[in-house]
Amino acid sequence: MAFEKEIGKRRTFGIISHPDAGKTTLTEKLLLFGGAIQEAGAVKSNKVKKAATSDFMEIEKQRGISVATSVMGFYYKDKKINILDTPGHQDFAEDTYRTLTACDSVIVVIDVAKGVEAQTEKLVKVCRMRDTPIIVFINKLDREGKDGFDLIDEVEQKLGLTLCPLSWPVGMGQRFQGVYNMWEKNLHLYSSDNKQRISEGTSIEDINDPLLEQSVGDEAALELRNDLELLEAVYPKFDHEAYLKGAQCPVFFGSALNNFGVQELLDCFQEIAPEPQAKEAEERVVAPNENQFSGFVFKIHANIDPNHRNRIAFLKVVSGKFERNKTYIHTRTSKTFRVSAPTAFMASKKSTIDEAFPGDIIGIPDNGSFRIGDTVSEKESLHYMGIPSFSPEHFRFINNADPLKAKQLNKGVDQLMDEGVAQLFTLKQNNRKIIGTVGALQYEVIQYRLEHEYNAKCTYENFPAFKACWIESHDDAQLQEFSTLKQRYLAEDKFGRLVFLADSQFSLQMAQDKFDKITFHLKSEF
Repeated sequence: MAFEKEIGKRRTFGIISHPDAGKTTLTEKLLLFGGAIQEAGAVKSNKVKKAATSDFMEIEKQRGISVATSVMGFYYKDKKINILDTPGHQDFAEDTYRTLTACDSVIVVIDVAKGVEAQTEKLVKVCRMRDTPIIVFINKLDREGKDGFDLIDEVEQKLGLTLCPLSWPVGMGQRFQGVYNMWEKNLHLYSSDNKQRISEGTSIEDINDPLLEQSVGDEAALELRNDLELLEAVYPKFDHEAYLKGAQCPVFFGSALNNFGVQELLDCFQEIAPEPQAKEAEERVVAPNENQFSGFVFKIHANIDPNHRNRIAFLKVVSGKFERNKTYIHTRTSKTFRVSAPTAFMASKKSTIDEAFPGDIIGIPDNGSFRIGDTVSEKESLHYMGIPSFSPEHFRFINNADPLKAKQLNKGVDQLMDEGVAQLFTLKQNNRKIIGTVGALQYEVIQYRLEHEYNAKCTYENFPAFKACWIESHDDAQLQEFSTLKQRYLAEDKFGRLVFLADSQFSLQMAQDKFDKITFHLKSEF
């Protein structure tokens, strides 16, 4: 019974958005309200302000962007909240896609001035494919932006979501006075002396109460009443079942930087968000309340503490109870192992734990034996699905810029590729190494981390490739003919799988037409 109760307390979610919508700032404020940190940091390239807790890599602090998913956990109102703050920049989308496999729900952050942006559309599409429950947070209300109704229409049309507003702004931009919380029927206003502070919630059960005029003035009160009347007529009432199926998305308004609307979001989230969900494995669907432990690795981070050169595998617990020093099976290698120092995370800070439950994210010290997508279980051989590598968009040769540091470079490249930040291909013809990435900014991050974490320097030169295709053949003779003809473009990935680096769409199409017994996969999971 205690085990079921622990599962019921867990809420594991990801925060996704286009870059600069305020995702990492929202994460900071959720941690602040959850009591996990004493002072919220800001995501700014300036040395005076405290850096955001979730942006703990040096390059993130300098550039003011998130380049890696970070995991943070805290307790709030007897619920264990696990936040995964993902990179917004499209060049790091693959890390975000993989992280979404570990989330039971997501919060989508939208900038009030910019509305729905390209990266938000891509990420929401991934969530909709999996029917992940979504809450929308419209951020930066203290800035001039689009009208509330126009924004909601845009979100519904561009993202294909059915929305249900649960809070509504009193004015926008310069006229912004606060937020009316339709979920709890109360009004939160800026305190007049300091716009960083919120006055206590004014409880207004009846929107026609004269207290509303006293609080916000006649004009704003009339506008709010008209808006709420229209919302009631046009938008559906909140339906918890529809939300859990991903068919309806609650909407909250606020300003994360000014602490506004964040607590209302957190209060509602911990009530309505789904508990840990069942997950599909190749063998069967695994429920969280099963007795036997199982989980999967969705991320690996090298050098989480650069002083100790340590690697951590991030594991999401799917079923059963994880216990320290107990023997578990690494299903890909069939080897057994024990974890003597499993950790829980607060971004880069770690604390050793004795047990973990479904929904929790734990860190396992890794000496190189884990890969992204690996399954760990107590007894049964399970293989969890849905964590593929995608074909990169950019390809470059990597060259050693310092012959005396060849060993450090090889080690650094090896470990960074294990993280999944990029993919390594070795040409079969001459063994030259090619790094493939989703976005060009990744090369800068790899170069920076190699130099500052591994004391190795590298240079790049372009490799003309259109797509990387993993090859599956049902005819040895045809594969031999293809290998002879396309020798210059054949490589192996880090795990020894054969890959065709097609130099153009035409070349790929011709290969597909001519070699009909060979299948060309654009993702590694097939």
